[in-house]
Amino acid sequence: MASRLLHLRRLLPAARSSAGGGGAAFSTVIPTRRVSALVDEICGLTLIEASSLTDALRGRLGVDQLPPLAILTGGAAPLAGGAAAPGAAGEEAKPKEEKMAFDVKLEGFDAAVKLKIIKELRAFTNLGLKEAKELVEKAPAVLKAGVPKEEAESIAEKMRAIGAKIVLE
Repeated sequence: MASRLLHLRRLLPAARSSAGGGGAAFSTVIPTRRVSALVDEICGLTLIEASSLTDALRGRLGVDQLPPLAILTGGAAPLAGGAAAPGAAGEEAKPKEEKMAFDVKLEGFDAAVKLKIIKELRAFTNLGLKEAKELVEKAPAVLKAGVPKEEAESIAEKMRAIGAKIVLE
C-alpha cells in the first residue's frame, strides 16, 4: 500500500499536467473536490502513517486477508491502541500455532562427517561447493529458510542421518 501511495504521489502531478493536454493518464472522469482533497491528504502521509491508514481501513472494512505483496514482506505492524474487530484475537492466535514456514538450522556436526554434510547441503540448495563449505563451517547457521513443514522435516531427517545436529525454527 505504501509503495502504491509513493507511486501515486509521483504520478499525480504528471497526470494533472497531462489532463489539460489531450487526456488524463488515469481516467477522463474529473474527481470531486472531496476526492481530490482525500488524494492530496493521502499523498502527504509518511510511510508509517500510510501503514496505519491501511490497518485502520482493513479493521473498519473487515478485510482479513492481506494482499500478496504484504504477505511476502510480512505485512505492516498493527495499530497501537486500536480496537480490533470481534474475534480478531482468536483468528490471529491460530496462525501462530500452525507455523507454515520453517528455517532449517545447522547447530553442529562431527568433523568426520563434514564432507557428507556439505554434499547433502548442495543437494537441496543451489549453493556451489565454496558457499556450501563456508555455510557449514560457520555453524550454527540457517541452511535453508522459509521452507514448508514437510520439506523442512525431510531435510532435517536426511541431515540427522548423516550426523548433523539440526533444529527447525
